[in-house]
Amino acid sequence: QVQLVESGGGLVQAGDSLRLSCAASGRTFSSYSMGWFRQAPGKEREFVAVISRNGGTTDYADSMKGRFTIARDNTKNTVYLQMNSLKPEDTAVYNCAAGQIVGWPRRKPSLYSYWGQGTQVAVSS
Repeated sequence: QVQLVESGGGLVQAGDSLRLSCAASGRTFSSYSMGWFRQAPGKEREFVAVISRNGGTTDYADSMKGRFTIARDNTKNTVYLQMNSLKPEDTAVYNCAAGQIVGWPRRKPSLYSYWGQGTQVAVSS
């Protein structure tokens, strides 16, 4: 069992940066791939980024490449999402997720077993 708690969301202006954190409980954090997803009102859940168990491999949605960076610290059981050059269209609830996944890509929500409650990001123009 893994419990995930996100933090770091807020209201910012276009062009600003935010860093989201996702703290995981349990001693098996390093055995999970960690992903970030987001969901805007009236839209489907959208893949943002994923990082492998040891942090050596990452993958990003095309619209986030070059602006967002995913990282993890297995000593702190935490995964991060650094978001730069934020746009109003980045407004959404951001969730982290954990999954024991084999193979790539790892973009489907159904691959992840555990989810956090989400943190709201709002970007004003």
